[in-house]
Amino acid sequence: MLGQALRVHFATLLVAPLSLLLLHCGDDEATAPVGLTTSSATTSAVTTGTGGDAASTAGSGGSGGSGGSGGGEALPDLDPTLEWYGDNRQRLDAMIDEHGASSPGYDTDRKPVAVFDWDNTVIKNDVGDATMFWMLLHDKILQPPDANWARTSPYLTAAAVSALGEACGAAADPGEPLPTSAADACADEILSVYVDGETSGGDAAFAGYNHRTLEPGYAWLAQLGAGYSPDEVSAFAASAIEESLAAAEGSVQTVGTRTGLTAWLRIYDPIRDLIDTLQKNGFDVWVVSASPQSVVEPFAAMVNVAADRVIGIRQVTTESGALTYDLQGCGPVPDGTNDGAGESTGNSLITYIEGKRCWINKVIFGDSGPGALEKNPDALKRQVFGAGDSDTDLSFLQDATGLRLAINRNKKELMCNAYRNHAGTWLVNPMFIQPRGHLASGYPCSTTACVDADGVAGPCLDEAGAVIPDQADNVY
Repeated sequence: MLGQALRVHFATLLVAPLSLLLLHCGDDEATAPVGLTTSSATTSAVTTGTGGDAASTAGSGGSGGSGGSGGGEALPDLDPTLEWYGDNRQRLDAMIDEHGASSPGYDTDRKPVAVFDWDNTVIKNDVGDATMFWMLLHDKILQPPDANWARTSPYLTAAAVSALGEACGAAADPGEPLPTSAADACADEILSVYVDGETSGGDAAFAGYNHRTLEPGYAWLAQLGAGYSPDEVSAFAASAIEESLAAAEGSVQTVGTRTGLTAWLRIYDPIRDLIDTLQKNGFDVWVVSASPQSVVEPFAAMVNVAADRVIGIRQVTTESGALTYDLQGCGPVPDGTNDGAGESTGNSLITYIEGKRCWINKVIFGDSGPGALEKNPDALKRQVFGAGDSDTDLSFLQDATGLRLAINRNKKELMCNAYRNHAGTWLVNPMFIQPRGHLASGYPCSTTACVDADGVAGPCLDEAGAVIPDQADNVY
């Protein structure tokens, strides 16, 4: 259906006016059960700009990719048999040619950097969810010290701490595995906090966090791996990934008494090919995810992205190498501490919106100072290309000096920026599997599509700091 719509409406794509590009911002929906409906690209195509940013240049980074000397032999283009929306494939090929190993200015010591989000960008569905569900089904979450759930996150509300303690407190001794495969009440309460952000009684589960640097539910998944080594958590994730890749598309599962939870994962073939083509053309390819580091690593290896090119949620470890509940710091945020009695430091930033920018600046470009939280004014120290699907990805996509690829999941803040198409550098593509249907209401970009650090809704700003007009949904 998608391919048919692309062929029928390709001509429309070439002439659609920029004024049709219109947008929306919100939390990630990957934890919600995935419906079985499918949709196709529509007759409303939209041009996503031409040419790159004037500041576009090869970024600095590590030694990923195949390298080569500038101006050498022609290197591979993207596979023409894999479907992309409109002229996205051609524009990606042009970017790769402009910055890759065959370009005259290519420098093996300063390879152009490409950064991909993981969940719903490289893959369909969410590996963090898959791992959480697997851990609950296999009794892998450990009872917190003193059965005090406030130790797991400083942002858990008193209502959540009480509800978790009541549901799970008697199920296991501190440090021992909770029997969540059989103890439905405990599994249900953990899922309610993780999936819904509230207790089973309807009270808010998290409060007091910076909405631009932290999503506490994402962080909590990483924090519930405390007590294990990173390798052990990677083994849990690998098992969840194997089972989810083998499951039929649309499969659901029951955890505790909760039904309809997503049970399958897939790698997007066009994105796999894009990663491979970038690497063969000398790009340094990275994955930056709001899922835990140890959870993403085994999956990224399946698309030839090594563990040292993965940045996920990273935790402080003990002297013996075990993960703790505390998060590693970035920029002005120090490594975390939390005594479970109201005293905590750090723990306020993960690879989430501005936090992704911070970790990219820190790990890829070597900025370990407080300024890592800000956009680097030096284009040589920013990624050339970025790809994402959610508001989580906005800041690092805005920082890209070449092209920014937005996979359309109707995420308000991301799609407001993508359809705004500042400097003609944004590409919009429907999801490659089960694309979302038309968001007929469009995106209220000029009023309420975005949130500030306190979670208050307001207008969205583009890379130049201008308020984005309301946008229509045209690529689906």
